[in-house]
Amino acid sequence: MKDVKPLMTEPFDEQIIREYLLDNPDFFCRYPELLLAMRMPHGERGTVSLVERRQELLRSRVQQLEEEITALMTMASRNESIFRFNNELSFRLLECEDLGEVRQCLSEGLKQQFGFSHVRLITVHDIDSELSAIWSNRLAKGHYFGRLTQQEARRLFGADVGSVALTRLSEDCGQVVFAIASQDPAHFHPEMDNLLLDQLRRLLDHLLPKL
Repeated sequence: MKDVKPLMTEPFDEQIIREYLLDNPDFFCRYPELLLAMRMPHGERGTVSLVERRQELLRSRVQQLEEEITALMTMASRNESIFRFNNELSFRLLECEDLGEVRQCLSEGLKQQFGFSHVRLITVHDIDSELSAIWSNRLAKGHYFGRLTQQEARRLFGADVGSVALTRLSEDCGQVVFAIASQDPAHFHPEMDNLLLDQLRRLLDHLLPKL
């Protein structure tokens, strides 16, 4: 008598099982005993039932959604604050009659609202090699957020600073840098948005050539 070889079953295709369960969400309603019978490994509690694991995932998802909503509300509040401030500052700038008043208005407004340490409009002359280097290197993309070398900071602001936001104005204004500094090294960083700075730059591009 010949030996009977056991039948070899093909391994389950997990993708087919996954698709079946997605297409039949009432599967466990028809077989509720499976929910309690199925166990899953848990890093802290050993094993847990499928029901318990699902509840944990739902709680985690709810917490994640709450955090996302909080972050969105915080961002919306920040953007609204920036809009209101920028709107008020814009009207004050439009009332300025000369460059000195523009500088004073910008400096007082931004320092009071955000606590910046320095706010400057700096004209770059070709004979000034240090400023020309900053203009060419730091502002190659039109704006710069982050930290400066000690030499660069002292040339722009006359003092050491933590971090800066720099933007070049349009050619109609000449070679002018709009520069803001904070004593906080982390306040300005390359990943931040330039909403406020861009709005003020566009206003200055419109205003300065007329003064």
